[in-house]
Parts: sequence; C-alpha cells; structure tokens
Amino acid sequence: MNFKEKVHLAFTALLDNKIAQLQQALNDLHESAKNETKSTAGDKHETALAMLHIEQENIRRQLRETQQQKTIFDGIDPQLSHAEIRKGSLIKTNKSWFFISAGIGKIKHEDIIIIALSPLSPLGLKLMGKRLNEHIMMNAAEYKIESIE
Repeated sequence: MNFKEKVHLAFTALLDNKIAQLQQALNDLHESAKNETKSTAGDKHETALAMLHIEQENIRRQLRETQQQKTIFDGIDPQLSHAEIRKGSLIKTNKSWFFISAGIGKIKHEDIIIIALSPLSPLGLKLMGKRLNEHIMMNAAEYKIESIE
C-alpha cells in the first residue's frame, strides 16, 4: 500500500468514525425523547422536547454533511496519479501536504500533517490544474508544488 492509499484510508476511517458517533448521538437523543414523552405534560416538558428536536436536527444536518464528504472520498481512487493537481491528488508544497478531496480538516500520518482540502476552497481553486514546481500565491504566502501523487 502506497502513502497516498494509507492517507486515503486514514481519512476514510476518520469519516466512518464521525458517522458512527453522529448515529449514536441521534440514537441517544431518540431514547431521551422517548423517555421525555413519558414525563408529565407542561411547559417544562414542552421546552425539553423542543430542545431535543433542535439538537436532533443539528445532528442530522452534520450527519448529512459527513455522509456527503464520505461519498466524495469513496469516489477517489487513491491508486491514480496525475501530472496536474485534480480531485484526489495528494500534494506536497513547501508549506504543507494537501489531499484534494473534501474540506474535513487534517490528520497526522507517519508524522506528517495532511490537510484534506476541498477543490472549491480558495486555496483548492488556486491549486487545481497546477503542475510540479509551479507556484501560487495565497494570502501573501507562496506555495511551491514539490510533489503530486
């Protein structure tokens, strides 16, 4: 397994773990709501149910977003390599490592910090289509592409 495949696997595991946590949180809230409906009626009861409903909606939204990010990662073949940066590229610049995929944050793999970056983010847009040894400027910082996997 090459480095890019390991990075892809690590980000996929991160997303799978987040999905499982959000599912568990939804299940817990569902149980809380069932227990709350057994309580006596009144303003306090109605407020508690409303708060549970709001929290469930927030978690459902996060779950949808995370599942969309997972779909993006599932659509990337980590064995492919290209001469120019595109979705699925693992790139090293003079500043950082980036995995052009979905904007989900960063991981540390083999003592290297890799940032999962959306191709639609401001930096991602500037990097797309660039080749080895090309430069871009972003927020007064120069990024030189040192490798593309």
